[in-house]
Amino acid sequence: MRFIIVVYLFCFSALSVYGQSDFHFEKEQKKIVIPFILINNLIFIPIEVNGEPLTFLLDTGVVETVLFSLDDKEEIKFYNVESIKLKGLGSKDAVDAYKSSQNRLNCKGFADYNHELYIILDQEFNFSSQVGIPVNGIIGYDFFKNHLVEINYDRKKIVVYNPAYTKIRKRLARGYQQDSISKEENKPYYQSTVKSNGMTQKAKMLLDTGNSDALWVFLSKTHVLQLPEKTIDDYLGRGFSGAVYGKRGRIDYFTFGNHTFEKPIGTFPDSLSIKSTRFVDHRVGSIGGEVLSRFTMVFDYPNGKCYSKPNGKIHDPFHYNMSGIEVQHEGLEWVKETYTPINAGLTVFNNTVKKEKEYGADDNLKIKFELKPVFVIYNIRAGSPAAQAGLRIKDKILTINGRTTHDLTIEKINDLLKSEEGKTITMEVERDKKVYKYKFQLKSIL
Repeated sequence: MRFIIVVYLFCFSALSVYGQSDFHFEKEQKKIVIPFILINNLIFIPIEVNGEPLTFLLDTGVVETVLFSLDDKEEIKFYNVESIKLKGLGSKDAVDAYKSSQNRLNCKGFADYNHELYIILDQEFNFSSQVGIPVNGIIGYDFFKNHLVEINYDRKKIVVYNPAYTKIRKRLARGYQQDSISKEENKPYYQSTVKSNGMTQKAKMLLDTGNSDALWVFLSKTHVLQLPEKTIDDYLGRGFSGAVYGKRGRIDYFTFGNHTFEKPIGTFPDSLSIKSTRFVDHRVGSIGGEVLSRFTMVFDYPNGKCYSKPNGKIHDPFHYNMSGIEVQHEGLEWVKETYTPINAGLTVFNNTVKKEKEYGADDNLKIKFELKPVFVIYNIRAGSPAAQAGLRIKDKILTINGRTTHDLTIEKINDLLKSEEGKTITMEVERDKKVYKYKFQLKSIL
């Protein structure tokens, strides 16, 4: 199953001019290593903003740095604030925001003391619930613009290299595929070959780490490529200007690096969802995290290059959401759990709570309460197996194939649902304070 809700293609235009943001090394060193969290092909990194630790989505598809979720922070100081409007993917009008300059950002010693950022107070744009961790914003171009930046998806580490460290280029020359990228409106574009429904085109594609899908194609920007014969209508995610809808289907192939990917899932946003998006000339679509995460990627913006080296995922099949269910984190709840201390720090936890009278005085049974995550269904694709089984939006998921969701994450839930065709999924859900049990089989129509 694809993780659809976090396909946030934040390609927006701000009614302002760019600031003089400039990341640099605080100390003399060859490189800085930054660990990241990878959730469904999306990269989340820690950055301090004016001394406050926050979490950002690292997105090559954006220029401006955006903050939109600060609920868990007591106070952050911002400087030189002014009101602006932002527009982007989605069908609604521009949203109110604020621009702030002269902010201090620091990521493990990779720092910028004069950073310009944009603040959106509307909590509708907080997508923390869709990834299961607190996410405070998005950062893009300024992080990449002056340095060689390596993204190692296997080790979940970003390495930023000092421009004076020349040995790294020898390593890249030996073991990596080198390709040219064009930096247009401060975003990286790559020339791919795409074939869909028998029609082939050389296509300019945005390399977009902030898009969890494999490939997006904008049919209004091409007179050659066509929809695949089999498609499904789907909710693709959310942009700044509202929900994004479109179609999905398997295209014939496309190329990236030194690889040709056969039968990947292509995503085709509808024209209404992209009406407010500004496109560079000849752009056809985007290559997203489902492809990029199959490589170790190195972006070299100053020299117009990218380098790629396949990892263990290179031959993995391309899946899509056969169940039709999209899940989000809906806060925490107190859960009673029994456990029995055995000895020397060994503890046995029990999944069910037994009645107190079943135990004697020497049984040493203990009970504790813990905060556990709650997950609900926030979207179901019409006609999907889950919809046909009777599941509904806002259903609280209790178990999946016998496993309680209290001990799962969104990514683990998606892994359980992202299985081979024909697998049976059993779900217990709570609706209107009643428990219902549903069963369906995963079925591919693409």
